[in-house]
Amino acid sequence: MEWLAHPGSVGRVVSGEMRIGDEEGRPLPVGEVGEVWMRVPEQPYAYLGATARHRDGWESLGDLGRMDAEGYLYLADRRSDMILVGGSNVYPAEVEAALETHPAVLSSCVIGLPDDDLGNRVHALVQLAAPVPDEELRAHVAERLARQKVPATVERVDHPLREDTGKVRRSALRAERLPSGTHS
Repeated sequence: MEWLAHPGSVGRVVSGEMRIGDEEGRPLPVGEVGEVWMRVPEQPYAYLGATARHRDGWESLGDLGRMDAEGYLYLADRRSDMILVGGSNVYPAEVEAALETHPAVLSSCVIGLPDDDLGNRVHALVQLAAPVPDEELRAHVAERLARQKVPATVERVDHPLREDTGKVRRSALRAERLPSGTHS
């Protein structure tokens, strides 16, 4: 229960080791977001529904997160969901959290769609309780996050975007919105 004193964290490592790494797996400083790497003492360890990547005795499932000075882990997103916008990393969960603080937003999902100038653009799908102009939603996010994280486009849906388990299928939603033959 001590993790309750660290809101938003998923707790600390109780068995094995954990570190946050950059693109090459090198350890990152406290508080910086990177890929979560684990080394567990009991081998072999089976992950249900996922295949771990291995590097120098460390394993990763592709989660992105940061650790605080006390060793508490805060998950940011999945590596596969990260959106690269003009060279900047955008974590969909961060944008969704900002959107969902708007009183009219019931649920949201953020994906990256191709952009000729920036590589990708942030696209938000929102389920609303009341009509809200795109400009208001973008201004709401802009008050909380950096400019490159503000959705360039907003799409309204009339159904919840998360499953009963709380998961959102970003890759499926993105694939449905890509032009035929686009694989990026």
